[in-house]
Amino acid sequence: MARLADWANQARDEGAKALVAFVTAGDPSLEELPAIMETLADAGADVIELGIPFSDPIADGPTIQAASNRSLGAGTRLTDVLRAVRGFDRVPILMMGYLNPMLAYGLERLAQDAASAAISGSIVCDLLPDEAGEWRRLSLEAGLDTVFIAAPTCTDERLRTVAEASLGFVYALSRTGVTGSGMEISSDAQGLVARLRRETPKPVYVGFGVSNPSHVREVVSFADGAIVGSPIVDLVCREWKNGQGRETLARYVREMKQATLA
Repeated sequence: MARLADWANQARDEGAKALVAFVTAGDPSLEELPAIMETLADAGADVIELGIPFSDPIADGPTIQAASNRSLGAGTRLTDVLRAVRGFDRVPILMMGYLNPMLAYGLERLAQDAASAAISGSIVCDLLPDEAGEWRRLSLEAGLDTVFIAAPTCTDERLRTVAEASLGFVYALSRTGVTGSGMEISSDAQGLVARLRRETPKPVYVGFGVSNPSHVREVVSFADGAIVGSPIVDLVCREWKNGQGRETLARYVREMKQATLA
């Protein structure tokens, strides 16, 4: 698998718009995670965000919080997540989570083990770019990229810092708050992407509240990709049922990917 940055830059240069699909590791089970990821990739997801469950996910809304709680309740550990996805090379995988479990695991060990498991990079929701020097260094040494998050409330100076630190793409929040489905994409999103464009040539993907094809079409009209999380987590919870809902999940992802082509 090519590095995330190489893949994302090539897609941007070719004018292709990316669909990033989020799934919570261990919900409904780690044994089913590879099959769920295969379904996402088969249906058109270009990148998979692999949510690492954590007991205090401050950036996540109720859907992903509930999935994290179910996963933790089933005994999911970070080491088990890496083992479950080892060798999956269909699309780039981004670990998305929080710093506390990473520190407990050991940053150097995690960077090495993640790279060995075919992880392409990470998003650490509560790690600021100016405090991430050690993790960025260890990631680079292991061949992993790091993605940082830009919010509409960021100053231009903060956006510059986020853009410079990010490798792969810059994650632009469509709005402030927590993850979850929204009724519409905030006008703040387009303004934020325009501001980031002035700071960096790197791809910019938009997430938070992207939940239907109309949202995706709107997002990719001004950004390089759309990130879809809570609706996928909700579908997996309600419909997967040991693979019985595979086609329901695939149909949704296909519709979202089709919207990136419109």
